[in-house]
Amino acid sequence: MRGTVAVVDDDEVLCATIVRVLRLEGFGVPWSAMTGGAALRRVADSGSPDVLVLDVALPDTDGRDLLGALRSRGVAAPALLLSAKSSVADKVLGFSAGADDYLTKPFAMEELLARLDVLVRRTPGGVTGEVALDPVRHVVAGPSGSRPLSPTEYRLLAALVSRRGEVVRRASLISSAWPPGSFVRENTLDSYVARLRRALLDVGSRASIATARGVGYRFD
Repeated sequence: MRGTVAVVDDDEVLCATIVRVLRLEGFGVPWSAMTGGAALRRVADSGSPDVLVLDVALPDTDGRDLLGALRSRGVAAPALLLSAKSSVADKVLGFSAGADDYLTKPFAMEELLARLDVLVRRTPGGVTGEVALDPVRHVVAGPSGSRPLSPTEYRLLAALVSRRGEVVRRASLISSAWPPGSFVRENTLDSYVARLRRALLDVGSRASIATARGVGYRFD
């Protein structure tokens, strides 16, 4: 077997086609889903695959938000995002959210297969086990309960969680949490990080957000 791949795409025909081609080409497909909520249930029931294929435009959430939620649940598999948007800004947003690859629609199946072969060979990173993110309700949960987050807070935390143990530069965090072209002051980012630290305390998480002075922040 060339590896296992989970597919999340709300286009029923495309999702079924990808699953069929993957199986014909020697990949295992332990589960597939058409919404972010369904993907979270599938991974809870069936576990993590070797690679994730996530559509960005899902009906109940953004694929980048879903990626952060999956990472928070210990899914460390490399992720490939699918999107009809091909601008550099959209690709940067995807990579800033923790994606390992980005493929624009429409695409050739041969290219998808080649990219998946590369991702299967990558070593998964660490997992969190301290917080769980809900990409549909924008909620962070921990041992002591849960707390709602604003969309900006959610995406900022998801960007940090997706790259746990790595110093994420300030510019990358801003690209992940705010729309392209937004003017974000230095102290605005710091203020949001302070809010996230309080949120982690509120839900009883032992995880922390460390400051790399002059560079960015790190989720530990």
